[in-house]
Amino acid sequence: MGTVKFFRHSTKLSRYYVPTEFVVLAVIEFFILIFSLYLAFIVRFWGSDWQLIVGEFIPKAVVFAIVLQLSMVAFGVYQRQIGRFLNMLVLRIASGLLLGMIPLGVSFYFVPMFFLGRGALLLAVLFSFLLISLVRLFFRKVVKEKNMRTRVLVLGAGKKADLIREAVNAKELESLNVVLFIAMLGDDVPVGGDVATLDKPLVEFVQEFDVDEIVIAVDDRRFRNFPNKELIDCKMSGINILDLVTFFERRAGKIRLDMLNPSWLYLADGFQTGTVRRIGKRILDILVVLMLLPVALPFSILVSLAILLESGFRGPVLYSQVRVKQDGEHFNIYKFRSMVTDAEKDGVARWASKNDSRITKVGAIIRKGRLDELPQLYNVLSGDMSFVGPRPERPEFIEKLSKSIPYYEERHRVKPGLTGWAQVCYAYGDTEQDSVEKLQYDLFYVKNYNVLLDLLILLQTAEVVMLGKGAQ
Repeated sequence: MGTVKFFRHSTKLSRYYVPTEFVVLAVIEFFILIFSLYLAFIVRFWGSDWQLIVGEFIPKAVVFAIVLQLSMVAFGVYQRQIGRFLNMLVLRIASGLLLGMIPLGVSFYFVPMFFLGRGALLLAVLFSFLLISLVRLFFRKVVKEKNMRTRVLVLGAGKKADLIREAVNAKELESLNVVLFIAMLGDDVPVGGDVATLDKPLVEFVQEFDVDEIVIAVDDRRFRNFPNKELIDCKMSGINILDLVTFFERRAGKIRLDMLNPSWLYLADGFQTGTVRRIGKRILDILVVLMLLPVALPFSILVSLAILLESGFRGPVLYSQVRVKQDGEHFNIYKFRSMVTDAEKDGVARWASKNDSRITKVGAIIRKGRLDELPQLYNVLSGDMSFVGPRPERPEFIEKLSKSIPYYEERHRVKPGLTGWAQVCYAYGDTEQDSVEKLQYDLFYVKNYNVLLDLLILLQTAEVVMLGKGAQ
């Protein structure tokens, strides 16, 4: 049971929690990629008079492994919910490896020392696919899915605990196995088989159910018999103890507004905006834009021609719109025009909706692939936006939402982004409730942002764009 319990924990990577089994898988598969390239060399040059020079092979192998593994990350191979469906997992492994050959080819062009022959490269990708698929099958077989999940005991069974039940039913907590709710004094306890009473020491429940984590979700913590000492014993025994807000932040990647209070915001770790972090983020923005420009320019020319042809060379190709950036200041955002020229002729600002009649035929296509947002690369270079951050909204929407949604203006503590944590975690929304949901992800980003999280969002954005998720 010890091995399975090891895999159920999470590893903290610069404020972002990653399930330990995926850290282990990533390391194993990195070496599999290197071994696959070595095996491909042997098979490709079998019987030939050749000699593998270690000093030349290692740099090629490391680049090969890094590029293909990042490509698999972009295709969601290391997301726990994907692993539940074998056919989807295999498809994403194959897609990630095949698409990874494109940036590999680019690296060969700019740095010839990394060049790999077509025969060896294709064989290496094939061997990688077979070996990684076998490793994933082994993990599914040996480490059963339910045992792989972090086992959670909820201290409480009333209204606050119901928030966890709802999240489980909504599949927001796929990585967890909520094994038990313990009713406390003052809880409005529902009828259910997963609820127990604290009729024995808490440590015994932890041992009986092999608990990894305890979440405090008590409706009233003022009563005299709250098990403080037993919680300390559990904490000292290596069990994670989390309050409800931190639990959702860590496990669902968002900060729940319905349980948030001001003291948590100013006492919680995070919300740091140091000079080093800002400089690192700015450098990443410039590097990403410069890398994308050679690809973005040809697409921009094609999109411009398509818009001109559809409009009979009468309408503008670009349009600008006032948005709100960091510290509540205004700026002009640029996009390729995807709507008719008089989309807001009545002067009323409104969100784009599904099947919006104002969207042109070309506009529907470029919105699907997010090509309408290519001019925002200029906004990133100019410093008004970052590549990653909360999406900038219009002042009219900000004024309305700030009055009805608590903490809404806190999303302006960082630069707005071309993509963001809310964009990769939540589909496009055009209602106030959607804005609430997205704000919860935006607050998570504002609290935890760093270069590592930005890179993760960029990789997941590749999946969102390629699969057309969330576009309107």
